[in-house]
This record gives sequence, structure tokens and C-alpha cells, in this order.
Amino acid sequence: MDKFIKDVGDILDPKEEDGDAIHPYEQLEKAKVLQDARIFHDSILVRENPRKCCRILAQILYLQNDPKSKSTKLTRTEATELFFAGTKLFVDVQDSSLRRLVYLFIKEIQPLCDPSDVIIVTSCLTKDMTCDDGLYRANAIRVLVNIIDSAMLGSIERYIKQAIVDNDLHVSNAALVSASHLFEQSTDNATIVRRWVGEVQEMLIKQSSASTTTKDVYNKSNAMVQANAMRLLCLMKSHDRLGMAKLVQKFSTQAGSGIQSPLAIVILIRLCGKLLLEELAKGHHNNTGDVRDVSSLSKLCFDFLESSLAHSDEMIYYEAARTICVIPNLGTHNLSPAIESFRRLLLSDKPAARFAAVRTLSKVTNRRAVAMCGEELETCIEDENRQIATLAVTTLLRTGSEASIDKILGNIATLLESVEDEYKISMLRSLEEICITYPSKHRYILSYLSNLLREEGGFDFKRSIIDSIVSLMKKVPETTGISLLHLCEFIEDCEYIMLASHAIHIIAELGPMTSTPSQYIRFIYNRVILDNSTVRAAAVAALCKFAAQCPSLRTSIITLLKRCLNDEDDETRDRATVAVSVLNEAMVLNPYMAPDVDDYDDIVTDSPTEGDLAALVYLQQLPMSFKNLESSIKTYISTPGALESAEQLTFSLLPIIEDLNEDAALGTGHITSNGFDSKPAIVEVHDAASAIYAIPELAEFGRVYRSTTATPLTEEETEYVVRCIKHIMPEHVILQFSINNTVEDQRLENCTVAIDMDNSDIYQIIGDVPAEKVDYGETVSTFTVLQRNITQSIEPVCFTCQLNFMAVQVDPESGEPLGDGYAEEYPLEDLMISPSSYMARVAVSDFRQAWNGTNDVNEALGRFAIQPKTVHHALAAVIELLGMAPCDGTGQVRHDSLDMHMLHLSGKFLGGHEVLARAQLTLRPGEGTLLKIAVRSNDKAISDAIMSCLN
Repeated sequence: MDKFIKDVGDILDPKEEDGDAIHPYEQLEKAKVLQDARIFHDSILVRENPRKCCRILAQILYLQNDPKSKSTKLTRTEATELFFAGTKLFVDVQDSSLRRLVYLFIKEIQPLCDPSDVIIVTSCLTKDMTCDDGLYRANAIRVLVNIIDSAMLGSIERYIKQAIVDNDLHVSNAALVSASHLFEQSTDNATIVRRWVGEVQEMLIKQSSASTTTKDVYNKSNAMVQANAMRLLCLMKSHDRLGMAKLVQKFSTQAGSGIQSPLAIVILIRLCGKLLLEELAKGHHNNTGDVRDVSSLSKLCFDFLESSLAHSDEMIYYEAARTICVIPNLGTHNLSPAIESFRRLLLSDKPAARFAAVRTLSKVTNRRAVAMCGEELETCIEDENRQIATLAVTTLLRTGSEASIDKILGNIATLLESVEDEYKISMLRSLEEICITYPSKHRYILSYLSNLLREEGGFDFKRSIIDSIVSLMKKVPETTGISLLHLCEFIEDCEYIMLASHAIHIIAELGPMTSTPSQYIRFIYNRVILDNSTVRAAAVAALCKFAAQCPSLRTSIITLLKRCLNDEDDETRDRATVAVSVLNEAMVLNPYMAPDVDDYDDIVTDSPTEGDLAALVYLQQLPMSFKNLESSIKTYISTPGALESAEQLTFSLLPIIEDLNEDAALGTGHITSNGFDSKPAIVEVHDAASAIYAIPELAEFGRVYRSTTATPLTEEETEYVVRCIKHIMPEHVILQFSINNTVEDQRLENCTVAIDMDNSDIYQIIGDVPAEKVDYGETVSTFTVLQRNITQSIEPVCFTCQLNFMAVQVDPESGEPLGDGYAEEYPLEDLMISPSSYMARVAVSDFRQAWNGTNDVNEALGRFAIQPKTVHHALAAVIELLGMAPCDGTGQVRHDSLDMHMLHLSGKFLGGHEVLARAQLTLRPGEGTLLKIAVRSNDKAISDAIMSCLN
């Protein structure tokens, strides 16, 4: 090996021009390496020069694992040839370095080879498993478990069991790790591995006894044996709750005395934490508030966790403290010992220990308990590691008292100068939270944010400051006035064009609704005079919104806009021209009348009258986003006969485009220095109804209202994969069955799907379009047309389906038929057509306003107990069952509301009927989730139909 290292060192001598060392294998050519590998076939050369063989094997492994190049990857043929050549090295040489490389070579190459070819090496590996050299035995076990399957595992089971209890710790370690890999590979392997529980426990007890009686024997190998044995035991008993409890009871008393491996004790701690969480999730309650009183098992586990806090190893007592802190609803008296451990870690001289402690404390929800570490966290603000300092600041801001805020903000002033923007952004979130917690501090915090906004900083950092200010204005309305003035000062000297435009847009949205909107006009008009074309256009649009919302300002704003009519920028000039024309006409139609002097004692609202032209143009939102409008028009044009129609095109005639995700529906996203970023990702809308319009017989039924997502009717691994898309029309439903043939030597002809309609009075089959043929690997669609009885209400209906076709055997290579076909039937999963199939996912921009504007006469109320054990899964189930779009960001469960969640949903039912739903999900430990829901629409039958989706 020394000579091999010297050879590599000689290769490393060449230097690049910049002084960096060249990788010894960077310029390797695969053809040359494959040519050199022919030496493996010459046993004499192999025995004479084993170091050359080592170098060639290392080069092969480098080529195969080089992430920079795909051209160097071995093909199946090349890998097979090298594999057979490499196996000869077992016989030709006994060099230990070469043998170890051969083990690694086989382990890396075997996935590329055919399994039937790899089997030939098992005899050599099995022979090495029983030899006297412990190094060979350990490596042979590691390689062998990557080759064998459950059928072969039985034949070598006794060798692995012997290896587990072997006196050579390297062999025992290899056997334990290999057993863990086998357990996770398949259920058949897991069944066999579970039979080795006696040997694993014997090895764990033997090593524990050795550690107790002879302390000098305890070393790293012994520690790893204990850790791997404990991990394997936990895997074996992962589905046996009683077995896990006995495991904790048996070994928790030996931790620190018999079991001295820190990793093994950590595994035991995590097992205790898992059992504790499961015990609490079963719904046990107690009146004392102490987790020990829940059950005897919880007392055993929690006592072990507390005893581990006194361990001398930092890793052990950190893991015990972290596990205690993740237990929900734990009282301060239970958390106090864990917090004391974190205080010790915060004062450690190891940066990793300090980081782990402060990171865990930042996630603890019990503010009173975290406040006990206040002094230690303050010392971490001066830490050289900026990540530790940032986490310390955010934790202090989240848990500090109102009196300590000024001191904390003073301490982080110097920190902000030395940290990256990503750490500053995390601090901003904490400032936002503390402003909400202590509203009386909002002026001080807003002033602090304003100073940060005017100082030097990156685009993302300043964008986050603006987002925080906007969020505060929504959550603490009294901050609106001062926040807008801070934004006005920001746009006076903003180096980022997109941020300036964004700030102007915010001022235009919120400024007119304040008590003195005129004070913001000067700042906006200054941008028209002094800024570039993009900001000037945004300023003109903002002035238009002020004029539309505040009729008393229209005369003054028109005077300002007239000065923009000769602007050199086309966009700015056009916006100003349209605005002057619209505002003049609005003032003629609805002239502003100033209130009498006597009326000033009362509150006079400065708002446009009903039907005001300027308000209609500048304040009323489009029924859909521009992206959806574009997609809707494209879909309308693709409808047969749409362009020949003499009917006037209106929004009500355009096809409904569903919101594919909540963020897209709300039009949210983040801007970057180059414009808007890719979050949320823009999803290309595919019109599934185009398949209907392409068939003249189906196009005659008219325009499709909506198309559902594809519903699988078979498993993905079956020989025929069938999915169904439901195309909804006013009086018809067209079922599109896509059929994928995965049988290589078979062709499907005249494919149809038979549907049993005996139990339905709502639907009737009136026609179908069969698929003429489906070759191997192709996906072809067949269609079935259902007519709906419009006199009956829409209810959930379930149909039995069956795929009928003629199966024709073909030559896999030429595709030519080998004989006549035969009729075949293939059963499919049941198909459900529910009221949610008629619901388009369309989110409203302001759910509260839409809900209050809908009459509750047609409201349907419901209360259901659903199966999911978490609010997150229950939320997904409700959205899927109702087929509606979540609004106002309620489609995700917040981390601080895991027990209860409010869900707002909206959609458009067949015929354009708007449907709204409010749901409350409450987690009931041990019983599932309680759902309370209210559905509103303009038709009671529709509300009842949507409610029936949950029955």
C-alpha cells in the first residue's frame, strides 16, 4: 500500500497554473482503463504486480462514481466483462490490499450486472466468510448481503448468526450492520432477520459485561458493536410495542454501567421518546399535569430520560434534553431539568454543542422555560460563529420580556453588520412576532426596521423588511399610518427598481384607506419627476388608485397627471392619458360635492359612489388572473365553432380555469432583483378536453365545463394500466379511459370499458368510442358517453368497471401477429362520480367578503368524525373529497396549530354557481379528527350535494 500511495503522490506532482493540485484521475480515459484491466486475466502478472491491479481497480471505481461526467459510466456489457475479470483476483492473489479493493469493486459494480451473472461470486464470498482472517470475513459479509435475495439468505443464515456473536469485533460489527441492511431491503428478509434476535441480544449483553468487568477493553470497536446491536434490536421490534417496552425496561438500567456506548444510549433515548409520544397520543389524561402519571411505561421512559441528563457525555444529555423538549404540552416543572442541560451546553467550549443547544431552544414553544437560559443566550450573541449568534438573537426576541426588547435590539446592531442576509431575514421574522406579542412596542420596532431599510443591504434582505412591514400592517392595523410613511421615505432613495415599484404599489393599496391619504401624494409624485421609466409608470398607476378611491383628490391628481402626458416613456404616457380621460369623465358623471361645514362634526367618508367609472376601472378586480385569462381564452378558441359564433364574448362565457395550487390562485409570489421569481412555479395548463374536441362524434356534445384529474383504476405494476378522466358537461359526462399496455408480446384490439349502470337512475350510457389497438408501451384512450338526468339531484354514484378487449399475440421484435386474437376481460377498480366532480377549483381573493356576501338561507351544516390521526392528513382528505380550492393560506397547517385548524374553501359548481365552505378541524387524541363544516351557495340543492361528499 505504501508503494501505491507513493505512486499516487508522484501523479499529484503536476500543478495547474493557479497552483492547485490536479486530481490524479481527472484526465482518465475509459478506453485505456478497460484496456489495462485485461491484466486481470493473466494470473502471473497479477501475482507479480498486485499494486498495479490496485491502481486499475481504483481507476475503475473513480470512473463509475465521477459525478462530473456521464460519458465515463460503464455500460452493462463493460461492467459484466470487468466483473468476471475481477472475480479471478480471488484465486490469483492473496494480497490483503488488493483483496479489500476487490470487495469494494464487486460491491460497486454488481448493480450494473445481471443478477444471474453476479451469483457466481457467492461461492468465493461464502468461502471467505468461513476463513480464519477476520478482515476477509467482515468484508465478505458486507458484499454478500448486497448480492443475495431472501431465497439465498436462508442458506447462509447460520454463518451470519455465528458472525454476530464472533469474538472479532470487526466481524461482529459487519454482521450487525449487514443484518440491518437486510432487514430494510424486503419483508421476506425482515422475517428471517427477526429470527436472529437471540444472537443480537447475546452480543449486546456480552459486550456490556465486557465493558463492566474490564474497562480497558472498552474501545471504539466495542462501542460500535453495542450501537449497531441496539439499532438492530430496535428495528426487529419496531412493530412490537410490547417488545419495545421490554427492551427499554431491560437496558435502561444498564445505560452508563453495562452499556457504555454513547451511540447505543442515544438510540435507547430516541426509542423512549417514541414510546412516550405514542403513550400520550393514546389519549391518556391525568390531573396532575406530570407526564409520569400517564402510565407506568411513560414513567419508566421519562425517568430514564431524566437520568440521562446527568450523564457526563454531552451527546447523551443533549439527546435526552432534546427528546424531552419535543414532548407536547409539557409543563415547566418537567422541562426544567432539560433546560438546565441546555444551559451547560451553551457554555461549552465546543461550537457544535453550543449550536445544537441554541437551535433546539429556538424551537421550544414554552417561553417561560426558555427564558431560564436568558443570560447564557445573551453571551452567545457575541459568539464567533454567526449561526449561533443569529439563533441566540431570534430565540431571545421570541422569548424575551417587553422590558428586554430595547436591550436586545441594541445588542444585535453590531451583529447585523457581520452576518449574511439569510441570517438577517430570520431575525426579521422574530421582530415581527415580538411586535405582534407586544403591540405597544410597534413604533420602536418599526423605526428599527425603517433604519435597516435605509442602510446598506441586499435585495432579498430589503424585500423581507418590506414583507415584514406589510405583515405588521395587516396584523396590527394601528401601524398602518407610520408604516406607510416609512415606505414613502424608502422610495425616496431606493436602489432597487422592483422594490421601489413594489413599495409604491403597497402605498397605493393601503394609503387611500387611511385618515389622511393626501400626505402620500407628494412622495409618489416625486417618483414621477425624479425616477426611471419603470418607477414613473408605477407612480402614475398609484396616483390613479388614489384618485379612484378618494374623489376629493381627483382635481389635484388630474393636474399632476397632465404633466405626465408628454413623458418620454410610452408606458407612463399611455397610463397618464387614459387616467386623465377616465377621471374627467368620472367627474362629469359623478361630480364631487364637498360636505357642508356643519357636517364636519360627523365622520365624513371620502369614497366613490356606486357605479363610479374611475372605481370601476381602477378598483374593481378582474374575475380571474391574467394567467388564467390567457389560458381561458386559448381554451375557448380551441372549442369547435367558438370563433364562428355571433355571441358576444364575456367573462361568463369563458371556460373556467382551475387553480392548480393555492399560491397560484392567490397570485402570490416573491419578487427578485430581476423581476418575479419562480416561486410559486408557473404550471403550464394543459387542456384535457382537447381530446374530446379532436373526435367529431364527441365534439357535438358541446363545450366541456371541467375535466377531472386522472383517477387510477389499476395498480401501476399491473400488465394493463388504466386511468379515467371525467369530462363534465351540462347534460353529459364523457369518461376517457387511458389504457397503457405493458405486455411486450401482446397487442390489445377493440378496447372498451363496460360499466354496470343497473343501480343508477341518474346516468345512462348513450355511446362509446373504442380504442382500435394498443401496442406494447403505448397509451390509447377509449371513451364512454353518459347522459345525466337533469331532473334529479347530483349524488355520489359508484360504478363497477371492466376492460374488454381482443388479446393478440405478437412477435416482440417485429410486432407481427402470431395468430388470431381471443376475447379477454380485465376487472378494474370501481369508478366514483361524486358532486365534487362537478366542482371547479377556483379560489376567491377575499374569502371573508365573499362569505359575508352570501346568504346563509342556502347554508348546509355538518359534523363528522374522520379517520386521519393528524390534522395535516385530515386537511388533505377534506380538500380532496370536496374538490374545492383552499383560500387565504389555509391549505397548510401552521406548526403552532397542530391540534386545530380553520379551512376556507371555494369553487365554481356546474353552471357557474359559486360555492364557499368553512371548516374547523379539531384533533381528538385516540379518536381521529372532528370536522365541523358549513357550505354556502345560491342553491340549497348544491350545498346539500357538496355536503354529501363527506358522508
